Amino acid sequence: MLDLQDLDLQLDQVAHKRKSLPEHQALTELIAEKSVVDRELVTADTTVGDLQREQKKADSDVDQVRQRKARNEQRIQSGQITSPKDLDNLQHEIGSLERRISDLEDAELEVMEKLEAAEVVQTDLRSRAEAFAGRQTELESTRDGSLKELDEQRAGINEKRTAVLAELPEPLVKQYQRLREHNGGIGAAPLVGKRCMGCRMELAPSDLNAIKAAAPDAVLRCEECGRILVRTSESAV
Repeated sequence: MLDLQDLDLQLDQVAHKRKSLPEHQALTELIAEKSVVDRELVTADTTVGDLQREQKKADSDVDQVRQRKARNEQRIQSGQITSPKDLDNLQHEIGSLERRISDLEDAELEVMEKLEAAEVVQTDLRSRAEAFAGRQTELESTRDGSLKELDEQRAGINEKRTAVLAELPEPLVKQYQRLREHNGGIGAAPLVGKRCMGCRMELAPSDLNAIKAAAPDAVLRCEECGRILVRTSESAV
């Protein structure tokens, strides 16, 4: 019975280690931080995409006005315009186009500056996201290695436990398991001296006398905590 209790405690320890691996907490914190960066990166990607389209439009607008100005200048240089009024109107339009080009180039430069700043943010966020992903992979690999090792330990303990169970009466095992569930994982404890090592209480003389008089195969219970009490060579009975 004490062998079974010891093996169950070992299984409890393995289960606790599985739940409390430092990688679990590290991954939880890292994933939370990574999710923030991932959301910011999506926003940055959207901003860069919008600004890239805006820059293409600004480039196209400037190019169209420049082409129109170039056509007007070519018409003047070719001598096709003979009317002084038409020539004056065309030169006036060229002046307006030059001012329009200047305004569009200013807007184009502003978009380029915004795009450059957005790309710096995007690059920084992408680097951080990649670093988080790398760290996550590393932590998961370490965690999985530790879990595999613990699972191997658990399998070995369960193998021993199965062998021990085969030697115990089923009703006794069921009683032990019920007690274990209600007593913090300890269903059976040794009697060391006059003390139950489950509750650490010293038994009364009358209880010790009853234990001493009990048959060798009798199932004993601690009168203080109710756990199964196992006599050993260290028992004062």
